[in-house]
Amino acid sequence: MASSHHRSSLADGRDVLFFQDPDSPAPAIDDDPRPSEARPDSGTLRFDVLTGEWVAVATHRQSRTHLPAAADCPLCPSTPGRHTEIPAADFDVVVFENRFPSLGPGLGDVPAAPISAENLAEAADGEAGFDSSALTAPAHGRCEVVVFSSEHEGSFAGLGQTRARTVIDAWAHRTAELSALPGIEQVFVFENRGEEIGVTMNHPHGQIYAYPYVTPHTTITSARAQRYHAETGRVLMGDVLDFEQNAGERMIVRSEHFSAFVPFAARWPIEVHIVPHRQVPSLAELDEAERDDLARVYPEILQRIDGLYPTPTPYIAAWHQAPVNSPDASAEWLHLEITSPRRAENKLKFLAGSEAAMGAFVGDVSAEETAARLRAVSVATGRAAATTISEGGDR
Repeated sequence: MASSHHRSSLADGRDVLFFQDPDSPAPAIDDDPRPSEARPDSGTLRFDVLTGEWVAVATHRQSRTHLPAAADCPLCPSTPGRHTEIPAADFDVVVFENRFPSLGPGLGDVPAAPISAENLAEAADGEAGFDSSALTAPAHGRCEVVVFSSEHEGSFAGLGQTRARTVIDAWAHRTAELSALPGIEQVFVFENRGEEIGVTMNHPHGQIYAYPYVTPHTTITSARAQRYHAETGRVLMGDVLDFEQNAGERMIVRSEHFSAFVPFAARWPIEVHIVPHRQVPSLAELDEAERDDLARVYPEILQRIDGLYPTPTPYIAAWHQAPVNSPDASAEWLHLEITSPRRAENKLKFLAGSEAAMGAFVGDVSAEETAARLRAVSVATGRAAATTISEGGDR
């Protein structure tokens, strides 16, 4: 059953949406009594002529909240003596515009590249070099925070199937609505977990960035997918899915609607991809049965990752959706990539010379070894109609 939602606004005009579990009553949303403060202007985008990529400059984020105690957490419910970002005494899932956005709050078009590779020479102005105004644009877009629970402690892995489904519905809703905003070219749903990778809020939450351009990574992967489709008539991710299912040795879980596996060329010590069996371009296109299944499979994979070591493992969970205006949507395939730099109980993989400077990764462990370790973790899923892949690679 799909989740329902209610929309309100904060004192400074930012949107806040409350999504409720199917068996929950409508939330009691209060007015935000905090003084209304002017929102910061959008930052700027600067174009790197060496790479052809936009870089966002958002200096106002230097003052954002950093690892507050539970008593000071802005993601917890409001109380009579302390008002937070969420004007309610209790809630299930809440999405609100980030107070310290990397992009926005302004909306509008941004050129994919203000200077093409062919026009670089013409853009230089004699001894003065490049015109900086031609390499700058407003950092249009939208950044949102997705709060998974009113509880300050916990993780996505422990939400339970019903709440995980509510979060998935919130992701789908926001993907659809943000994709329709002026100038938005890509919607990125993600979760950072763990101080080791820079998390500044321990309250269980994720984020959504709506970019005014297609990000560098997606530009590369989409171009490859579109070329493959044009040359073969097949879909690249579909063939990758067949490859992993047939090989079996890197598979972890296969359910009715999703497969989870460690990719053949995994870059990180822990890396798992979750791919729907049906080709869809975005979270908004998942049907009811697929969302139900994802609400079982995704937490199980996180539980397996956490089961590798005695303490919780830091990770980034990144949803790869088709660009809003993809020139060939029939080549795109939604998938989730979960990565962690944890290479041993007390060791992290740091991106040093080869990875950070050259983008040339060196794997610390094999994909097959990581998959075997994840399969060996015992989890209580209560999940039906799915198969945990055996050590021997049966599928």
